[in-house]
Amino acid sequence: MLIFAIDDEENMLYLLHQAIAKAQPDAQIMDFGDDDELIGAITEQKKIPDVVFSDIELRGGVNGLELAVRIKNLSPDTKIIFVTGYPQYAADAFRMHANGYILKPADPKRIREELDYLNLSHPRPELHEKLYARCFGSFQVFWHGEPLLFKRSRTRELFAFLIDREGAVCSGEEIIAAMWEDDSKLKAAKQYLRALTQDLRNTLSSIGMEAVFIRKHNQWAIRKDLLDCDYYRLLDGETDAVNAYRGDYMEQYTWSELTAARLHFRAV
Repeated sequence: MLIFAIDDEENMLYLLHQAIAKAQPDAQIMDFGDDDELIGAITEQKKIPDVVFSDIELRGGVNGLELAVRIKNLSPDTKIIFVTGYPQYAADAFRMHANGYILKPADPKRIREELDYLNLSHPRPELHEKLYARCFGSFQVFWHGEPLLFKRSRTRELFAFLIDREGAVCSGEEIIAAMWEDDSKLKAAKQYLRALTQDLRNTLSSIGMEAVFIRKHNQWAIRKDLLDCDYYRLLDGETDAVNAYRGDYMEQYTWSELTAARLHFRAV
């Protein structure tokens, strides 16, 4: 188990480290005095923590709640436990669905209780192994924690549509009917779809992830097993994804409204 501990007070960080070590003797613990070091460990060293124990008030105006969002964007499976001397932050921490909240000074017993509550039995893939598709809110794709850039916005929409179909095979007619509502431009749409297909293939090939996209003749699909996706996690009932969903799903696309409605009634 890899655990990150962050606190800008050296003595508090030392005490936190010792408490974690007593609570989880076999854990690898990495200490950080500021947020940039921690983020760098994820993005540059490719260290993916199972758990982050974070202070809330950090130097330089950095807020631990904001840092938690950055960590989650890079590593959605990482669990966040706040360790702070300010009980007034508890409401904010739980509002953002933190996995735990401990008041300073942290003691091994409380840390052990929080770790026992987490489900850490299944190892996660390394950061470089999968694309991360964020469907909640505005659709976006991330690679190594950075947004994956598409030459055409329609290429990203094509990828979004295939993700929405959960790996099901789609015909060109289905895709065109969803993405182009004007039937009078059907011929142009077919030509454009071919261009988008090539653009999507090139974009994924540039990062070595071309296997995610499948196209044979007039059929398109994606491989779900090669994607990390909040929508798929929600369908699987994962707690973090269920908590993160706020009723907004691929909000920039009108064709996504059917899935959004289905998710709404699922949540009711």
